[in-house]
Amino acid sequence: MRLPKYAVPVSVIGTLTGCTVLLKDYMGGRRYRGKEKISGKTVVITGATSGIGKETAMELARRGGRIIMGCRDTEKCEKVRQEIITETANRSVECRKLDLASYGSIRAFCKSINASESHIDVLINNAGIMMCPKMLTEDGIEMQLGVNHMGHFLLTHLFLDKLKASAPSRIIIVTSMSHKQGKINFDDLNSAKDYNKLDAYCQSKLANLLHMRELARRLEGTGVTVNALHPGVVDTNLHQHLPIAKSTLSSIILFPIKFILMKTPLQGAQTIIRLAVDPELERITGKYFSDCEEKNTSAPSFGRYCSETSVGHK
Repeated sequence: MRLPKYAVPVSVIGTLTGCTVLLKDYMGGRRYRGKEKISGKTVVITGATSGIGKETAMELARRGGRIIMGCRDTEKCEKVRQEIITETANRSVECRKLDLASYGSIRAFCKSINASESHIDVLINNAGIMMCPKMLTEDGIEMQLGVNHMGHFLLTHLFLDKLKASAPSRIIIVTSMSHKQGKINFDDLNSAKDYNKLDAYCQSKLANLLHMRELARRLEGTGVTVNALHPGVVDTNLHQHLPIAKSTLSSIILFPIKFILMKTPLQGAQTIIRLAVDPELERITGKYFSDCEEKNTSAPSFGRYCSETSVGHK
């Protein structure tokens, strides 16, 4: 029997498409399969208008949580809030103004929530900026260090009393595998003498890890856990400052590779979701996760930095 004219090409295309989908799913890493509900729990999350923050807020709202999104663009946040309500039928979703590049905004945000909320069960420090041109925050801090670390550092500590009173509660810090290349430049922490946007980014991500480790140590026995995670290489607007994102031609040429190798925002959110809801992790603290599993940080000098930051606090 003779095959139809287009049978072989269609079969090849179908096979390639199927293999691509399977490879994409494999590269996306492990998916958290737990079905836990978090009804009655309050989640505060930064940077929830897009990317993994939005997907995390969506999933935790679907599980019944009260979601408070801290976002700089309140108009965009309101649109996302309505989308989450429509998708999840959970109306307990709020937008609050938060600019992590302003200590004043952070203090106002925390004061408002501390006054209005009886408890905070999960704090997710997700918002971030990557490899931007040299800029300073409102308070004169290099932008990547200021937003990725200093802003979240202040926000976390202003919520500590509420988190302790809400125990068992969880603090989740989104960092990056780039912390492995990070070095805390004590001689020029604010990059005032010399600014390298990659070095500044890696420094801020290492600072996230150091904050997690020391905070977990200080909160031991309080019922508040602190863990950090690398979400993976995710296709989000975090990469907007990279040269490839500004080149239409490069974006077109590299699209197939980008599609296969980079995680979707939903795939990137899986580790955050597990850290937020998995009952098995209720007492796990001071750890680093990726692809829903605990990992070694393997950061150069990580132990030395941790020892230095612990001096005088034992």
